[in-house]
Amino acid sequence: MDNLNIGRHISGQFNEDLENVINHVMHMGGLVEKQLGDSLKAVYENDRELAQKVLSSDYKINNLEVSIDDECTRIIAKRQPAAGDLRLIMAVIKTIADLERIGDEAEKIAQVALESFDSKQQDLLMSLDNLGRSVLSLLQDTLDAFTRMDVEAAIKSHKADKNIDRNYDALMRQLMTYMMEDPRSIPSVMTAMWAARSIERIGDRCQNICEYIIYFVKGKVVRHTNADDMSQL
Repeated sequence: MDNLNIGRHISGQFNEDLENVINHVMHMGGLVEKQLGDSLKAVYENDRELAQKVLSSDYKINNLEVSIDDECTRIIAKRQPAAGDLRLIMAVIKTIADLERIGDEAEKIAQVALESFDSKQQDLLMSLDNLGRSVLSLLQDTLDAFTRMDVEAAIKSHKADKNIDRNYDALMRQLMTYMMEDPRSIPSVMTAMWAARSIERIGDRCQNICEYIIYFVKGKVVRHTNADDMSQL
C-alpha cells in the first residue's frame, strides 16, 4: 500500500477497501494483458480455437469492470474520500473503463483470426507483428507503472505511444500501397487495416491510463500537456 503513495487512515477498514480495489484492478489488468497476447497470437498463428477462447472470455473483463466500479461507488458513499484518496478512486474508475475498452479491441483482433485466409493473406497479417509486439509491451509497462503508481514510468510509457502512432501510420501507407498494386488483395488488406486500427487504439488507451497515474500522484490533469512539459512535473 505504501508503494502507492497512499497514507494510512484511522479506519483500518478504509485501508483494506482501497487495497482491495487496487488488487482487483491489477487482476483485471492481468486478464486484459492475456486477452491481448492471445488475440495477437491467434492472428499470427491462424489459431481459430485460441481466437474463440478470447471471445468467450471477454465477459470476465466486463464483469470485473462493473464490479470494481460498484466498489468505488460504495467507497465514495461510505467514506467520502478527499484529496489523494478521491483522486485514487477517480483514477481507478477511469482506468477500468479503458481496460474494458482494451478488452473490446482485443476481441475485435481475435475475430480476424476466425476468418479464412490463404497463405499469401496470412503473410500479410504478419505485417502487424511489430506493431502488435510494441503495443503489448506498452500495455505491460503501463500496468507495471499503475501497480507502483510510478510517475516517471508513466511518462516514459506515455511518450512510447507516439512511436506506436508513427509505426501505425507507416504500416497504413504500406498496406495502401499493397492494395493499389494488387486490387485483388483489397478484402484481406482491409482486414489487416481493421486489426491494425484496434492495435493502435490500445496504445491510446494505455496513454490514457498513464495520464490517470500522473493525476493521482501529482494532482494534475495532463491530457492536453505535451511530453516535454510532462517531464517537468
